[in-house]
Amino acid sequence: MNETAASFIAKSTVKAGDLEHRRKINFNISKYNAVVPVGKLQFHDVMLARERAKNVKWRAIETLDQQLEEFEMQFIKKGGKVIWAETAEQALKEIGEICKQKNCKTVVKSKSMVTEEIHLNKFLEKQGIESVETDLGEYIQQLDGEAPYHIVTPAMHKSKEDVAKLFADKLGTPSNLTPTELTLIAREKLREKYVQAEVGITGANFLIADVGGIAITENEGNARLSCAFPKTHIAIIGIEKIIPTMADLGLFWPLLATFGTGQKVTVYNTLVCGPKQANETDGPEEMYVILLDNGRTNMLKKETREALYCIRCGACLNACPVYKNIGGHAYEATYSGPIGSVITPHLKPMDDYKHLSHASSLCGNCTEVCPVRINIHELLLENRKEAAEFGLAPFAEKMAWKAWKTASLSRKMMNMGNGKLKSKVINKIMKGWTKQHGDLSFSKKTFNEMWSERKK
Repeated sequence: MNETAASFIAKSTVKAGDLEHRRKINFNISKYNAVVPVGKLQFHDVMLARERAKNVKWRAIETLDQQLEEFEMQFIKKGGKVIWAETAEQALKEIGEICKQKNCKTVVKSKSMVTEEIHLNKFLEKQGIESVETDLGEYIQQLDGEAPYHIVTPAMHKSKEDVAKLFADKLGTPSNLTPTELTLIAREKLREKYVQAEVGITGANFLIADVGGIAITENEGNARLSCAFPKTHIAIIGIEKIIPTMADLGLFWPLLATFGTGQKVTVYNTLVCGPKQANETDGPEEMYVILLDNGRTNMLKKETREALYCIRCGACLNACPVYKNIGGHAYEATYSGPIGSVITPHLKPMDDYKHLSHASSLCGNCTEVCPVRINIHELLLENRKEAAEFGLAPFAEKMAWKAWKTASLSRKMMNMGNGKLKSKVINKIMKGWTKQHGDLSFSKKTFNEMWSERKK
């Protein structure tokens, strides 16, 4: 077992036994579960909407090169600049050079999982640049020195009392402030930063090919301020976020809002198509879009390419019984939960992260709730299969499954001994399984034996 897997098992074991942690995340997830069914009522046929969204993403990914080139051409026409980054290192280098050109001392950054993926904040800190998270949840996590806990709700594992204590420790505020008062404190602190910052950095929920624009979905307005206040706007976006036309937003924005937070549509939905134009009163003087690969094209060649349809709504995390017990930080990856377990072994070394594909009950609930109908539980099995084909499974595991297969395909062997004896023997042999699972229990008689008795 490698260090990453051992660390995951250790952390998940601790978190699974932490009842207070489990209470907090299940309480917060229950809030979403209560409103998502209400949000779905806006669709005349929600299954048809999901199927259409999947078809749009299928088309976008199957023609990914064409769609990205179309986006680049349209975006450049409006004065924007496009940078292609094959790796995280290339993306960071480009951002560093832009910041250096602008004599940047402060960056305001809206919520973006891609910037977490490339560890942008750490990079900027090494360059002597202050990077300020402007999303409230991300700001809370930054103050606490933690990574985001959830794709949509970065501080989901914290109660209002936890946040009040954190603000008291870090900002010197009274420790008994209400959520409204805490929000106003954060607002006051962050408003100063928008004015000071030379560069604003955002992600995007969608890249729209036909108009050469980026679509940003949010509930706080901080992304709009990060786009408009600084003179330079950098948007860094995974290449899989592309959709063919602006008309597609009429389908994707409500789906993202409903399955993510239970809203009909989020509070702020913004389309940015380049820097400030001659007839416009606000916006950045320069705008860059960095199109990030960082392992995504590896997935195009595999059965797991369907995972590139993901719109990062977080619904599968909220539905997953494993996530609801161990939380987001145990995964030790940017993308946690079921979809994270699918894509992380392809964005990172498979040998280091193959264990995540086993951190699943394969109940299929993730697939059931996915707004673009990704067969997530089947993709987890594909990852397991790929890891086995590459010979990444331990020798003991290979031999155990070989023995299990041999016995399962032999009716004579399956009928040997009674159920109690077989259970005792197999649980002694399969120690790797029973260490993390309940004991295997065979029935007193096999189906073959019961069928033979009935026929007699």
